Amino acid sequence: MNRELARRIAFTIGALLLFRLGTQIPIAGLDVSRLSSLPDFNGRLSLFSLGLIPYLTAAIFVRLLSSVWRGLSSLERSGEDGRRKVARATLGLTLALAAFQAYGISSALISIPQLVRDPDGWFVMTATASMIGGVFVLVWLSEQITRYGIGNGLALILSVGMLASLPRDVAGIADVVRSGTISGNLVVFHAVFWVATIAVIVLVEGARRNVRVEFGALNVGARQLPVREAVLPIKLNSAGFLIPVTMAPWIFFLPLALAGLVMGADHPLVAAAYRHLQLGQPAHLILVSVAVFVLAFVYTAYVIDPEYTPWDPPGMVT
Repeated sequence: MNRELARRIAFTIGALLLFRLGTQIPIAGLDVSRLSSLPDFNGRLSLFSLGLIPYLTAAIFVRLLSSVWRGLSSLERSGEDGRRKVARATLGLTLALAAFQAYGISSALISIPQLVRDPDGWFVMTATASMIGGVFVLVWLSEQITRYGIGNGLALILSVGMLASLPRDVAGIADVVRSGTISGNLVVFHAVFWVATIAVIVLVEGARRNVRVEFGALNVGARQLPVREAVLPIKLNSAGFLIPVTMAPWIFFLPLALAGLVMGADHPLVAAAYRHLQLGQPAHLILVSVAVFVLAFVYTAYVIDPEYTPWDPPGMVT
């Protein structure tokens, strides 16, 4: 192992430890003794409680917008200056989404008895600012990992957040099995099912369709290249998983949240909409399925754009 690789590994580990430390620092103004008695705290009311979701949502939204807005698409492909402008627009949208989510969480915390020390003071403003700052610290930290560490910073931070809860989840499953609440055979069945599901996901992600392409005769200087054939590999799942699934709930939950702010959460129409859009309800399944289909179609059309698909005819020297 050379010195540069060791330095990058050490930097990545230190940055991830800093992320884990931030998940254990509660929002200012909360009663720590009351907070410790809450089940499954696990960083949900910490400085990093919003995680990277606002930034990922903003980035995905800008990417989808560029697929239907030619001006933004041209700006994104115009060079380094255009990419900087798109990055600034993404951060601006991240600020708006993070402020919206942080304000909602801070306002909801006041309603929990004895959790906030001074609910009539500046708690909502300070808690909102703390969570917004936490989002931008994570964005900066992920960029530093990508630049000076190993791997993609966004993926590593998201993975560490999930892996950190894995031992606790496994221990909880073991306790439930020992108590006889569920059978061990059911746990084994679920384990085999999810391993098979992951294998299918990997298979689909790696699947390619080879499209046969034929090039006509071409004159290159004094030479004349004959008719040639080539294969253009196209990924079957060009839209991936993250973009459609992350953006689909926002399509109807964001307008619903705005309606709740304007009309009030206890309004009959808003309450009925929230009730029918809960996870597992038929309306939720139908709307999410339609939204995922539409978003996957739109993003695939952006990724596989014939006007921007690079190609090299066989036999050409570049």
